[in-house]
Amino acid sequence: MDFSGFDALSFDCYGTLIDWEAGIATVLRRWADAHDLDLTDEDLLAAYSTHETDAEAAHPDEVYPLILARAMQALGAQLGVPVRDEEAEALGTSVPAWPAFPDSAEALERLSRRYRLIILSNVDRASFAASNAKLGVQFTSIVTAQDVGSYKPSPRPFEALAREIDRLGIAQDRLLHVAQSLFHDHVPAKAAGLATVWIDRRHAKPGWGATPEPLAPVTPDWTFTSMAQFADAVDAEFASTVTDA
Repeated sequence: MDFSGFDALSFDCYGTLIDWEAGIATVLRRWADAHDLDLTDEDLLAAYSTHETDAEAAHPDEVYPLILARAMQALGAQLGVPVRDEEAEALGTSVPAWPAFPDSAEALERLSRRYRLIILSNVDRASFAASNAKLGVQFTSIVTAQDVGSYKPSPRPFEALAREIDRLGIAQDRLLHVAQSLFHDHVPAKAAGLATVWIDRRHAKPGWGATPEPLAPVTPDWTFTSMAQFADAVDAEFASTVTDA
């Protein structure tokens, strides 16, 4: 396979384009400090990760701010520390403040010159709109958990993605899925027959952070440590093709 064999890229957003760990950790750090919890940001993210996944599986029709609030309340219960309603709401409403990774907007702009760009994200429409403003590109399609009524790693979002690319006239083998989370994205994307790119944002950190460990072995087709590195590889391949011609 080479990058010229694709017409469209589908993206996970949070963890891939938007630094969700920084956003979540900011809120959890404030809560932990207020209750004198002796935990690092990495400790908090690792403890939090399974609670968000459990909330998404148990309440697939709830919008993401409610999922975030539920997950924080469950984290508090696990640690034996109360979470007030306003503290849970602070996490639930924090998505618009989560920062984009510094390379996301520029890399997306370069990739948009060659591909149609699609979002497939565990989020609600309103929260994504605020994140989209930070990314600076127009996506051809946006498919959210709110639209589907289900959260990744359920196969349902990928079934919705398949319907959307069919509507756009894109063959499945011409779509490349780009994501950070092996758990949420690469395992179900591979099960759906998609080629994938792993943006390994946590390559310099131990553990899985806010993302649970994948439930099955999975091997992405390409691995890069940043969106900039991925866009560089695409540009280099197309430049080589032009030179050879």
